[in-house]
Amino acid sequence: MKYKKKPIVIEAFKLGVDNFPDWAIEARNKNELITLLPQDYETESPFEDTSHLIMADIHTLEGVMHADNGDYIIKGVKGEIYPCKPDIFEATYEKVEE
Repeated sequence: MKYKKKPIVIEAFKLGVDNFPDWAIEARNKNELITLLPQDYETESPFEDTSHLIMADIHTLEGVMHADNGDYIIKGVKGEIYPCKPDIFEATYEKVEE
Protein backbone atom coordinates (compact mmCIF):
# COMPACT_ATOMS: atom_id res chain seq x y z
CA MET A 1 0.00 0.00 0.00
CA LYS A 2 1.06 3.56 -0.60
CA TYR A 3 0.12 6.59 1.44
CA LYS A 4 0.26 10.32 0.80
CA LYS A 5 0.92 12.81 3.57
CA LYS A 6 -2.14 14.91 4.34
CA PRO A 7 -1.75 18.58 3.50
CA ILE A 8 -1.29 20.39 6.79
CA VAL A 9 0.04 23.81 7.65
CA ILE A 10 2.77 23.96 10.30
CA GLU A 11 4.75 26.80 11.81
CA ALA A 12 8.54 26.73 11.71
CA PHE A 13 11.63 28.89 11.84
CA LYS A 14 15.27 28.39 10.93
CA LEU A 15 17.50 28.33 14.01
CA GLY A 16 20.19 30.99 13.96
CA VAL A 17 18.65 32.64 10.89
CA ASP A 18 15.04 33.62 11.62
CA ASN A 19 13.68 35.50 14.61
CA PHE A 20 12.11 33.34 17.29
CA PRO A 21 8.31 33.34 16.95
CA ASP A 22 6.16 33.81 20.07
CA TRP A 23 5.54 30.05 20.46
CA ALA A 24 9.30 29.37 20.49
CA ILE A 25 9.91 32.12 23.06
CA GLU A 26 7.17 30.58 25.20
CA ALA A 27 8.78 27.12 24.85
CA ARG A 28 12.14 28.63 25.81
CA ASN A 29 10.59 30.28 28.88
CA LYS A 30 9.22 26.86 29.91
CA ASN A 31 12.66 25.24 29.36
CA GLU A 32 11.21 23.04 26.61
CA LEU A 33 13.57 24.73 24.13
CA ILE A 34 17.03 25.45 25.50
CA THR A 35 19.34 27.54 23.35
CA LEU A 36 23.08 26.91 23.58
CA LEU A 37 26.38 28.21 22.27
CA PRO A 38 29.25 25.84 21.46
CA GLN A 39 30.97 24.78 24.71
CA ASP A 40 34.34 26.15 23.70
CA TYR A 41 33.03 29.54 22.53
CA GLU A 42 33.76 32.62 24.58
CA THR A 43 32.02 35.83 23.58
CA GLU A 44 34.22 38.85 23.11
CA SER A 45 31.52 41.26 24.21
CA PRO A 46 27.99 41.03 25.66
CA PHE A 47 26.83 42.82 22.50
CA GLU A 48 28.35 40.30 20.10
CA ASP A 49 25.93 38.73 17.62
CA THR A 50 26.12 35.00 18.31
CA SER A 51 23.00 33.99 16.37
CA HIS A 52 25.14 32.19 13.78
CA LEU A 53 26.53 29.92 16.52
CA ILE A 54 23.29 28.96 18.22
CA MET A 55 22.22 25.38 18.91
CA ALA A 56 19.25 24.06 20.88
CA ASP A 57 18.07 21.11 22.91
CA ILE A 58 14.35 20.44 22.61
CA HIS A 59 12.37 18.39 25.10
CA THR A 60 9.99 16.18 23.10
CA LEU A 61 7.80 13.18 23.90
CA GLU A 62 10.61 10.99 22.50
CA GLY A 63 13.24 12.61 24.75
CA VAL A 64 15.68 15.46 24.24
CA MET A 65 16.46 16.20 20.59
CA HIS A 66 19.33 18.42 19.44
CA ALA A 67 19.11 21.13 16.76
CA ASP A 68 22.14 22.70 15.12
CA ASN A 69 22.42 26.15 13.61
CA GLY A 70 20.43 26.19 10.35
CA ASP A 71 18.06 23.39 11.36
CA TYR A 72 14.35 24.13 11.32
CA ILE A 73 12.33 24.08 14.53
CA ILE A 74 8.77 22.96 13.80
CA LYS A 75 5.60 23.43 15.80
CA GLY A 76 3.42 20.46 14.94
CA VAL A 77 -0.34 20.16 14.64
CA LYS A 78 -0.73 19.30 18.35
CA GLY A 79 1.59 22.08 19.54
CA GLU A 80 4.62 19.80 19.88
CA ILE A 81 8.00 21.19 18.84
CA TYR A 82 10.85 19.29 17.24
CA PRO A 83 13.89 19.89 15.03
CA CYS A 84 14.21 19.04 11.35
CA LYS A 85 17.31 19.08 9.13
CA PRO A 86 17.07 21.59 6.26
CA ASP A 87 17.18 19.02 3.44
CA ILE A 88 14.31 17.01 4.94
CA PHE A 89 12.31 20.17 5.69
CA GLU A 90 12.73 21.56 2.18
CA ALA A 91 11.75 18.20 0.62
CA THR A 92 8.65 17.94 2.82
CA TYR A 93 7.29 21.48 3.17
CA GLU A 94 6.69 24.50 1.00
CA LYS A 95 6.09 28.05 2.15
CA VAL A 96 2.47 29.18 2.51
CA GLU A 97 1.75 32.78 1.60
CA GLU A 98 -0.40 34.46 4.23
